[in-house]
Amino acid sequence: MGDNLIMSNQEIDRLKVIHNVIQHKLTWPQAAEQLDLSTRQIGTLVARIRKQGNKGIIHGLRGKPSNHRLDPSVLSAALDTVERRYNDFGPTLANEKLRDNEDIFISTFTLRQAMIHKGLWKPRRPKDKHRAWRERRSCVGELVQLDGSDHDWFEGRGPRRVLLIYIDDATSRILYGEFIPVEDADNLLNATRRYLKLHGRPHAFYVDKDSIYKVNRQATIEEELRDFHPLSQFTRAMGELGVKMIFAHSPQAKGRVERGFKTHQDRLVKELRLLGISTMAAANRFLWNVYIPDHNARCAVEPASPTNAHRSLLKSHNLDSILSLQTERTVGNDFTLRCRNKFFQILKEQKVRVRPKDRVTLEFRLNGSTHLRFKGRYLAFKPIAKLPYRPLRIKQPTPPPKPGTLAYSRQKVYLGPWQTPKLNARPQL
Repeated sequence: MGDNLIMSNQEIDRLKVIHNVIQHKLTWPQAAEQLDLSTRQIGTLVARIRKQGNKGIIHGLRGKPSNHRLDPSVLSAALDTVERRYNDFGPTLANEKLRDNEDIFISTFTLRQAMIHKGLWKPRRPKDKHRAWRERRSCVGELVQLDGSDHDWFEGRGPRRVLLIYIDDATSRILYGEFIPVEDADNLLNATRRYLKLHGRPHAFYVDKDSIYKVNRQATIEEELRDFHPLSQFTRAMGELGVKMIFAHSPQAKGRVERGFKTHQDRLVKELRLLGISTMAAANRFLWNVYIPDHNARCAVEPASPTNAHRSLLKSHNLDSILSLQTERTVGNDFTLRCRNKFFQILKEQKVRVRPKDRVTLEFRLNGSTHLRFKGRYLAFKPIAKLPYRPLRIKQPTPPPKPGTLAYSRQKVYLGPWQTPKLNARPQL
């Protein structure tokens, strides 16, 4: 019984044409035209089939290791290194570290297959989700996606921090990033100030509906009567700078920054671990000098338009005032204001006339100073000590007179609406 041969459809078709050549039904040029081969290759196939039979149509290296295959010792050393030092790294990041730190050069695909075979990596099948596609903005600075990620970036070597990222929609380039203690108004305004100094004013920020960006409550009756819509401190500041705020209805809507955090929480955490970084200051230096430039070199794309949509800061933009925490208070009859359990006395000499019941804006600036503003002018004032606490003295009720005393005999007696009260009447017992 002859050996069974496994052939592809292409090899079966080739075998039929070569048999027609051997049986003189086709010439070599005709067979070469049908198989899209040269006449010399047709002659080689004819000679092999006459010598080896139908087996000659199969390539001679099938089932044999390639002459250009990777040295098994190199792949074994790579897997041992990954298992020892980079056991929770993905194939792409692990291959970069093997190339940069270990001088081991293999393809990412080969390493991925080997890691899957050894159980060091479990392939993830992407979930099928339907999302409407949105075209990128054409210019840098036309739309900047902004978000923060609270994560254990130092893996217990330091406290939890928030990574704030400003990523351009047109190019996927990280324009600015910074580790901050918490994602509150002070830290957000401080980071945005550095972004504005570095790039200028973008056309719009794309953010989520977190309370730090959007006030998620209904306006009070007083605000509705004044036709006032409550704004967060950040949204109010961006409005004064002419920066539009766009609020996403879902995390997937601002997918560039959200998908970026999934990458950063994997790659950046491991980079910080390898360098032993455990402080926010050192992490920010690494972020600005190494990580962001490397990320942009690998992931950024060219914009559709070379125009930069960022606008420069104007002389009228007082960032100290705009990027401050502002609130309004009513002037008291003694020309004092109270806010944050602090008292402020408005002085007599002012550039603008101030009356009691006027609404004055208090600016708590990022440098720790406090300013009072009214009708575009800053008021002269001084902080005063907290007013002393004066407990309310309740008058003690007078005890009722005892029977048999003079006060008891002179008390007023009122028996009902039909009877006129009598003075100095002794009550009936």
